[in-house]
Amino acid sequence: MVFDSRTPQRALLATWPTPLEPVPRLASALGLGQDDLWIKRDDLTGLGGGGNKIRKLEWTCGAALADGATHLVTTGAPQSNHARLTAAAGARLGLDVVLVLAGAPDSSTSGNLALDGLFGATVVWAGNVGGEALGSMAEQAAEQLRSQGAVPALIPFGGSSVLGARGYVECGRELLTQAPDLATVVVAVGSGGTMAGLVDALGAARVLGVHCGAVNEPGRTVSDLASGLSGTRCAPESLRLRLDQVGDGYSALAEPVMSALTLAARTEGIVLDPIYTGRAMAGLAAAVKDGDITPGQRTVFLHSGGLPGLFGHPTTLARVQAALIGEG
Repeated sequence: MVFDSRTPQRALLATWPTPLEPVPRLASALGLGQDDLWIKRDDLTGLGGGGNKIRKLEWTCGAALADGATHLVTTGAPQSNHARLTAAAGARLGLDVVLVLAGAPDSSTSGNLALDGLFGATVVWAGNVGGEALGSMAEQAAEQLRSQGAVPALIPFGGSSVLGARGYVECGRELLTQAPDLATVVVAVGSGGTMAGLVDALGAARVLGVHCGAVNEPGRTVSDLASGLSGTRCAPESLRLRLDQVGDGYSALAEPVMSALTLAARTEGIVLDPIYTGRAMAGLAAAVKDGDITPGQRTVFLHSGGLPGLFGHPTTLARVQAALIGEG
C-alpha cells in the first residue's frame, strides 16, 4: 500500500492531477465563447470506473488503515457511485467492504450495483428508509463485525466529512495551477463534500453548486463542511447554489437534464449521468441563460463521474433507445 509522503494518513488511490480539457463545441452551443468552457475530468481518476469519490476515499480510507481497519462500512442508494468506489477502494487496499443500501434486492441489478458485486462487496438491503435509519443500520452492521473480532471503519454517506472534503481542497489547488484565471467552477451537489472542498480552496464566489436532491438542506450541509475545513463560519447565504434542477426528485429524470445529457454527448462525446453530472450541466445551461455565467470568463465544469449509474437508470436508457430507433 502506498501513502502520500506529505500526508501519511492519505492513501493514494489514483493518478493526479486529472486533465483539464477545452470543450469549444459545447461552449458555443450553450452561448459561451469557444475558449470559455473547460471540463475538469475527475471521471478519469481510474480506480473502479472513476469519479469524484476517490478524492475523498483517499483520506477516509487512509485514516481507516491508520486505525487498523479490516472492513469498510458505508451507506448509499442502490446506484450509489460512492458505494461502488468504496468497494473498489476496499479491493485495492485488501479490506472487506459492507454496503448498507436503501431499497430491496430487486430494486436494481445493473450499473453501479453490478460493479459492487464484481469488487466483492457484501450488500445489506435496508428497505425503504431515510438517511438517519440507513446510518443506524450501518452502525449495527459495524457492531456485528466488531462482535466477530473485525475492525470496521464507518465511511460517511457520500464520503462527505470534513476529512473527506480535504480531497476537494486538493482539487481546488489543482485547478488554480491549471486555470489561474478561473471565474466559476460548476459542480453537482450530492452529499456536499465536493463543493465544500472547492469553496475552501477557491472561495465561495467562484463555486456554483447545483443541488441534485440527495440531502434535504444542501446549503447548510455544504456550509457546515466548509466551516469545518476553514475553522471559520461559512454562511449558507454566501454560497452560490442552484436548487432548480431537482425536478420530481433525486431519482427522476427531468427534461432539462435529458437535454443536457444529449447536448454534451453530441457536441463533445462526453457522457454524463442523469442524477449528478446531468443535473450540473443543466444548471450550467440555466446559469448562462439567466446571466449568472457570462461569455468572456473562464468556466470549468467539474465532471465528477457516474457513468455506471447511467446503465442503472431505466428511464434514461429507455429515452436513449427511443432516440436510437427514431421515436424520441
